[in-house]
Amino acid sequence: MELRPLGKTGPRVSAIGLGCMGMSGMYGPADRGESIATIHAALDAGVTLLDTGDFYGMGHNEMLIAEALKAVPRDRFQVSVKFGAQRDPAGGWVGYDARPAAVRSALAYSLQRLGLEYIDVYRPARLDPAVPIEETIGAMADMVKAGYVRHIGLSEVGPATIRRAATVHPICDLQIEYSLISRGIEAAILPTVRELGIAITAYGVLSRGLISGHWIKGSASPGDFRAHSPRFQGDNADRNLALVDALRTVAEARGVSVAQIAIAWVAAQGADIIPLIGARRRDRLAEALRAREADLTAGDLAAIERAVPKGAAAGERYAPAQMASLDSERQG
Repeated sequence: MELRPLGKTGPRVSAIGLGCMGMSGMYGPADRGESIATIHAALDAGVTLLDTGDFYGMGHNEMLIAEALKAVPRDRFQVSVKFGAQRDPAGGWVGYDARPAAVRSALAYSLQRLGLEYIDVYRPARLDPAVPIEETIGAMADMVKAGYVRHIGLSEVGPATIRRAATVHPICDLQIEYSLISRGIEAAILPTVRELGIAITAYGVLSRGLISGHWIKGSASPGDFRAHSPRFQGDNADRNLALVDALRTVAEARGVSVAQIAIAWVAAQGADIIPLIGARRRDRLAEALRAREADLTAGDLAAIERAVPKGAAAGERYAPAQMASLDSERQG
C-alpha cells in the first residue's frame, strides 16, 4: 500500500483509509465479528488510517475499534476521531458542542473507549455556530502540547473557517464529502486547502453506496439513515441510478467494477486526496482496495465525466436541516 503525507504537517498514511461508521448501525445492523475481521483485513492489506467519530453508535464504534486493535502494534495504524455531535438517548441529533471544556471532556472519553494514550488526528465534526473556531482549535492545540493529540484536522467547513483555524494551529487535513456526484469542494474549498498545504480525507466516495453498483432502490433497512436521505428517494433515486448504469458501461469496458472506478476517480484527483472507504464486510473491502489497480488514463477520466457530468446528481446530499448546518456549504 502506497503511503502519502496527510498534508504538509500530518503523518504519512495509507493512500486509502477505512471509514468505520457503518460498523455501528448507521446503515442498519452490522455484524460485530465481520466488522472486526474487516478491520484486520484492512490492516493486513496495508491500510493504516482508521476513521471514526465518538458519536458513531454513541461510543460503540470506538469500543469496536479498540477490540480490533487490541494486539496490533501502535505504529501500524493511525486513528482519526471526530467529536462534538450531540445525540439523545433515542439516537436523535441535538446539535454540536465544541466549547473548550467539551473538547477536553470528549477527548478524555474517546481515549478511554479506544484504549489509546493519544489520538493521531482529532477534529470537530462540524462547526459549532456558538463557538468561534479559534477557541475550539486553541483548546485542541493545548491537547497537542499535552501529548493527547498528535495532529488537528477539520470536517465539513468552508474556506473562511479553514483559514481562521489555520492561524491558530497547523491543520493537517479536511475531512469532507467528495465523489463523482458530490463535487462542491472543487469551487473554493479545494483551492483553499491546497494553498495552505492541507490534505483532503474524502468520505462518501461511493455516496453511501448509491454509486457502488450494489445499492437497490427501496433496500434501506430499519435504522438506515439512507431511508431519509434525498438522493435515495423516489425520482431522485431513479435518476441517480441511471447515472450508475452509465458509469457501469464505462467500468465494464475498463474491466473494473462500478465501485472501483468511482473510488479510482477520487484518488486520481490528486495525491493530496485520501479516499475513505466505508466497507463493513471483507468482500466489499477487497473490491474497494482493488481500485488501486485501476490506473485511469485521460481517456478514462473523460469517459467517466461524460457518464456522470458534474452537477448531474438529483437531490441534496443531506436533508434540508442538516444542509443548513454545514459551514462547508457557505463557500465564502
